[in-house]
Amino acid sequence: MKKSVLSPEGLSRRRFLTLGAGAALALAASPVLATPVLPASALVTNGERRLSFVNLHTGETLKTTYWQDGQYVASELAAIDHVLRDYRVNEACNMAPQLMDMLYVLRQKLGTSEPFQVISGYRSPQTNAMLHRTTSGVANNSRHMRGQAIDVRLPGRELNRLLQAAYDLRAGGVGYYPHSDFIHLDVGPYRTWKG
Repeated sequence: MKKSVLSPEGLSRRRFLTLGAGAALALAASPVLATPVLPASALVTNGERRLSFVNLHTGETLKTTYWQDGQYVASELAAIDHVLRDYRVNEACNMAPQLMDMLYVLRQKLGTSEPFQVISGYRSPQTNAMLHRTTSGVANNSRHMRGQAIDVRLPGRELNRLLQAAYDLRAGGVGYYPHSDFIHLDVGPYRTWKG
């Protein structure tokens, strides 16, 4: 039986613990320490930020208050990570909180509490590679693989209206996929494209 490189049997105990601690810190800290995508003024609220999702592939739903009392709620972010996981391999990753903030502001701008319908959240490298080979418009080094992108639509709001609201934010990437009926949002530099 082959030993895993990331198991105590494959590494010295000290090296394994060092790698594990480093990975945990990187995963836990990176989204929170990243530069905000939106100005603070866009996020002024009554102390809570709420979102809801429907994963179109799994049928799972989530209503969440992911920000409360001046901070992100870790357990709610974990629930979001689960719903937005790569369902093909049942693998989750830490989704960027700034991405949730973009979705929150969009919902506020559009005056709705409808859940976002999720086409794609996190994608494992193997899923992204498969989609890159078999589907047009899938980037080889997609931000989906880093938990920094999501493909969505919003019931009750025309796709063009959601798209325009996303353009108006001028924060992150905005891709328009009218034939597949969704928009792509990510926390990278501001840019737009049509797929």
